Amino acid sequence: MEEKIERLSKVMSERGICSRREAEHFIDLGQILVDGQLITKQGTKVSPNAVIELLPQAKKCQNNKVTILLNKPIGYVSAQPEKGYTPAIMLINASNQVKNKGLAFNPGHRNKLAVVGRLDIDSKGLLVLSQDGVLVKKIIGPESLIEKEYLVRVEGNVSEEALRKLRFGLYLDGKALKRAKVELLQNNLLKIVLIEGKKRQIRRMCDLVGLKVVNLKRVRIGNVLLGDLPEGKWRFLRSDESF
Repeated sequence: MEEKIERLSKVMSERGICSRREAEHFIDLGQILVDGQLITKQGTKVSPNAVIELLPQAKKCQNNKVTILLNKPIGYVSAQPEKGYTPAIMLINASNQVKNKGLAFNPGHRNKLAVVGRLDIDSKGLLVLSQDGVLVKKIIGPESLIEKEYLVRVEGNVSEEALRKLRFGLYLDGKALKRAKVELLQNNLLKIVLIEGKKRQIRRMCDLVGLKVVNLKRVRIGNVLLGDLPEGKWRFLRSDESF
């Protein structure tokens, strides 16, 4: 049987080396070796077992990408601007930075920032923005199993039946939701952990079991915690942190 070959950019994306667009850019720069051979032609196809290596300039481009953690307040939209509301990216400026060792803000850090798992305008907490397409896909791609943890204050009767349904068995938009972790902490405060992120998912889940969300805060994505980051402030992802 013939060995299946694929476009180099696709193979690199599937391996998590970089995004397809980045691979095409690195090909133009002459910064990719495949089995020791320099690749400069777009559309080059390679075997699934090919040894792929990024040269120094490409590695430097990747290392220069930033990922930002923001404690988003209520009243800001995560991504696309809406009339009368301010996008959260406008909070990414020098005056709002909580500095850790090393990197200080410059305006270029706001270029090509993608929101990694949006938060509704009436929700607050940890919002991740990144220039790293591979990281974005890792967190919110269709195959992602990275947990997103929320503290959710509700009104209504938090019965055992309601908790059971929140954990598994609900449908949104005609599709079954993936299993969630749901725990009643105290005084109608829930801890909800999801591995997916449909639009207004937690609010809609609670509606289906007769509960009304009155406060929603995201406190964790994967291994990265909101911690004591003040509301409205942001910081760079540290080198010792990973999702």
